[in-house]
Amino acid sequence: MGRWVKGLALSAIASSAVMAAGYKIPEQSLNSMALSAAYVAHTSGADTAYFNPANMAFMDEGKSYIEGGITLAHLPSNVFSLGELSGESEEEDLPIPFLHYVAKPIGDFRWGVSLTVPGGLTKRWKTPYQKLSAEEFTLRVVELNPSMSYRIADNFSIGGGLRLIYSEGIVKSEGTHPEYGYLKREMEGDTFEFGYNLAMTYKPTSDINFAVTYRSNVDLDEEGNAKLYAAAVNPDPDHMFYNGDASVSVPLPAALNIAVSKTWNDQFTLEFNYERTFWSEYDTLDFNYDTPQFIFDDPIAKNWKDTNTFRVGATMKMDNRITAMMGFAIDETPAPVETIGFELPDSDAKVFSMGFRYQQTENLSWGAAFLYDSKETLTIPPLTSVNPSDTYPAGFSEGGAFLTTIGVAYEY
Repeated sequence: MGRWVKGLALSAIASSAVMAAGYKIPEQSLNSMALSAAYVAHTSGADTAYFNPANMAFMDEGKSYIEGGITLAHLPSNVFSLGELSGESEEEDLPIPFLHYVAKPIGDFRWGVSLTVPGGLTKRWKTPYQKLSAEEFTLRVVELNPSMSYRIADNFSIGGGLRLIYSEGIVKSEGTHPEYGYLKREMEGDTFEFGYNLAMTYKPTSDINFAVTYRSNVDLDEEGNAKLYAAAVNPDPDHMFYNGDASVSVPLPAALNIAVSKTWNDQFTLEFNYERTFWSEYDTLDFNYDTPQFIFDDPIAKNWKDTNTFRVGATMKMDNRITAMMGFAIDETPAPVETIGFELPDSDAKVFSMGFRYQQTENLSWGAAFLYDSKETLTIPPLTSVNPSDTYPAGFSEGGAFLTTIGVAYEY
């Protein structure tokens, strides 16, 4: 058992700082939340600027569109089970704002802009074994995405934009390692990065949309300060042996969406969406300091894999000014079980969502949506201790996420 405790602890010390950088939040508006992000081919409001800028070309030429809102993400505790090393993470509540705008066209061109939070995570543990690697991990990612569309024909358009991304992170850990004694880490860092997105929409008939979108990979080259403590290196009471520069690079992965929608009688729309996320960019995790730093800078192999997500969404316009929406998705985790850590105990998920939009006036609408992300229980294969006759099955359970969104849209 002691050998495995050492291995897991060393891996978690290095990996807990960045795994959540891959935590993607695709739902960035009221409609997308209600539809489980099956919202690429048939976009209709200001959020078109973010989800499929090519569709801006088909919006009402006499109007500008604006939409804003906020999502409250509630993250229940994750439960780790392994005998006396079991523990629960803290519950978290995260506000996620969004803002979208689409201007009136200029000839065959049209522009828009979106402000979103496409990724992030907060995870905290207070139990000793987990606290050694993830007392706190907080990552914030904010994206400003100006975009433009060009109408090539009445039924075909293209679009694209620039991804301006700011991210910052905080990592804290503290505890007693079975071999190395007291260890503590305090890290902060941030970065500005750039990427791009592309889009295409083809309408073979007036009631069918076919769309393809692509968001580029963006490497988050975080740079900041690290304070490292270890009794084995510095026997003084404070135990700090390093206070200086630190950096690490992790990917915000590229994503390809292929979607098709069909509308019946201008009232009921069904959309299918396939998403491929290229998580395999996250191959190795390696912190860098001014000089080598004890166990804190050992490279860790991650070997994440590309994933598939399948989404379906239904929209129904009713006679009482209400538009009802619901969605469902099957989402794969990119992390092999061998690389799971306390900062992001991820697993395959099923996503369920529903919501509504109420047309208050000809120009003003508002609504709410709710999404439940149900994570599967993750079982780690039995772990052999020093005595080969003993095994220690471990696993993560519960977790997931509950997201509630309210939004307001105005056309003028």
